[in-house]
Formats: sequence, structure tokens, C-alpha cells
Amino acid sequence: MARGKGELIYKIYRAFSYGLSPLINLHLRWRKFRGLEHPKRWTERLGRPSLPRPAGPLVWFHAVSLGEGMAAIPVIKCCLTRRPDVTVLMTSTTLSAFEVIKKKLPANVIYQFAPVDAPAAVEAFLGYWKPNAIILIESELWPNLIISAAKDGIALALLNARISAKSFRYWSLPVVLPLAAFMLSKFSLIVPLSNQQAIQFQLLQAPPLVINFSGDLKYAVEDTTLAGDNGLEELQEQLKHRKVWMASSLHRGEDKILLRVHKALKEIYPDMLTIIVPRHLEVGQEIVLELQRKGISVALRSRSDKLSLGTETYVVDTLGELRELYRLTPIAVIGGSFLPGLAGHNISEAAVAGCAVLTGHYLGHFNHMVQEMQRLNPSSVLQVKKTSLNISSICWLYV
Repeated sequence: MARGKGELIYKIYRAFSYGLSPLINLHLRWRKFRGLEHPKRWTERLGRPSLPRPAGPLVWFHAVSLGEGMAAIPVIKCCLTRRPDVTVLMTSTTLSAFEVIKKKLPANVIYQFAPVDAPAAVEAFLGYWKPNAIILIESELWPNLIISAAKDGIALALLNARISAKSFRYWSLPVVLPLAAFMLSKFSLIVPLSNQQAIQFQLLQAPPLVINFSGDLKYAVEDTTLAGDNGLEELQEQLKHRKVWMASSLHRGEDKILLRVHKALKEIYPDMLTIIVPRHLEVGQEIVLELQRKGISVALRSRSDKLSLGTETYVVDTLGELRELYRLTPIAVIGGSFLPGLAGHNISEAAVAGCAVLTGHYLGHFNHMVQEMQRLNPSSVLQVKKTSLNISSICWLYV
């Protein structure tokens, strides 16, 4: 009976998404106009391929954005090593992910934009690429994609599976839960990133036998060295005799908190340089304007600005360099965690680079990562409990 109810709700969803297809098409065109979709390849989001499909077996990996895509890369490399006869298709949704991930994937991986979850787009995509298996990363639960793939006999796996508290409440609603259970029943493998997430998937009626635990993929961070061709070695040389700290993955509004810290630290360390890495490029532009308005000298990564003794801040308004940039600083303050409504970011990259790590209170599913690291070493991550940074904590790390 529960299965029948789930199928009924799916049919309603499918009909609704089919009816919205013209509006979805218009929305994609509007996003392209605003620069949020690829100017030439945006039609891939409608299931229209831009590359030929090679003969033989094909495995499709899908990650919505940059963080999930970076977590998938070690798995893709392992897959290609063990099965060089298999073609790997990688998709993402966001333009920022596309610009970074395409440079980090093995050369023989096909990279496309993922189709929207409209029946025509999904069926066109599946009909062309004909994947033997689909591996979704983290929280990509799209009814048309999952049900259509299952009908075509395509194996489904959900790696690093997680579901946010907000999404869990939504999928737990009596009217929606049968659809969630119906979708999750189509998976052959679900690998949650934590025990808490495993419990949540069981509460959403995922089959217990398909749930396996292997840990968080975001711990599989590849160690990086500074590349000589991107100017970071030169930047490291310029920083050699200066105090420096980094605020990374900053969201809108968090810059005001961090700038107060910058001001306080400058009173203690006059030669202090603050490296600011915004989460989104448009936020970086806003930060630069705010710094200039306050009379704070700023150098921009995108302009390859050189640092002088009078440079107070260095804004990294580029994509895909964060892991290498962590090599330049002994302290990393991870943003996306200091204001209500935010849900943290990956702290393991900074830890691997040897940084002392500070983060805020609003961590979402990254809370388990903080707890695990603190259990191994209580000093590995300093979690600030307030919405403003404990300045003395940062100063203490310098002593």
C-alpha cells in the first residue's frame, strides 16, 4: 500500500514537472542572460549533449556543486584505475563547479552539465548516454531522474549521502514521505557520511540492507603543493616575513565580522595581512568595495597584484585555488558558519595543509567532522560559539 501511495505521488510530481517544462526552459534562458549558466553549453541542462558517447560501459557521476564534485574526484580516479575499460561521465549543475572541476578531472573523463529534473530533459539525457550505473553525490534526490533510471534498469548509488535538517523535515511530511521511500527503494547502495545521516535515511524508509558506512569522502583530500605557474610560490615568498591569517569561504554578511577581527589584530600586529577568500565571486566584489570605502588597502588575486608593506588585505577573487592557498597561512577561519541560516564548509582541506582551524557555530552536517577531529585532537579545531569571533582566540594562536 505504501509503495502504491509513493507511485501515485510520483505521478503527480511528474505531471506537475512536465507542465512546468516551458517555464523551466525560460528560467534557464534567464539564468544564461544573467551569466549563471554557460553561454554556449546551457542546453545540456535540457538533456542535449555536446559530446559523442563512446562505445562500451559508462558510469555517470553527478555532483551538484564544487564541494561535492571535488569529493567525487578521488572515487572517479579509483574507478578508472580499477576499470580502465569503463567510460566515466561527470556532471555538475553550477557554472563555478564547471570552471574548477574540468581542470582537475582525468583527461579521459567526459564532463557535461546535468539535466534539470523535467521528464523530457531526463529522458533525453538517459536515452543518449545510456549509463550502466549512476552515482549521485551527497543529497541529489530528484524523483524524475531516479525513477526513470530505475525503469531503464540502471543501477543507482548515493555516495557521501546526507540530508539537511530542513530537507529531512520536508521529506518526513506525511504527504511526501511515501515519495521519499519510493525513491530510496530504487538504490542499490547508499553510503551515508555519518551514523546520524544513516539513521535519517532509515527513518525515511531506505532499505536497511543497502545502507553501508565508509566515512566522509571529504576526508579523502589529496595533498597539494604550490604550483609554480600560478604565482603562488611568489606570493609565499612575499609573505615570508609577515604575520598572516586567512578567512575563507565567506558568505555575505560574514565579512563585517571578520573585518572587525582584522582591525583588532592590526593593533597588535601592525604588519598583519588578512587573506580573504569569498565563497562567491560577487561577494568578493562587495568586500573589495567595502574595504576601499573604509580606507583599507587591498590587493586582488585576479589582477596579480603585488604585495607591499602597506597592503593590509589580499582578496582572492578567483576560483579553484583554496586548497593551495591554505599552504600560505598558519591560521584558517572557515566561513559559512558565523551567521544563522548557514551550514558550514569543509574544514579538512585546511587541516591537511597544516592550518590551525577556527570555525563558527552554524555547521550543518559538517558538525560531525568537527566532533571527529576534536575527538582525535581537542586542539585541532577551535569552534567559536558566538556570531562574532573570539579575537583573543586568534591572538592566542599567534603567541
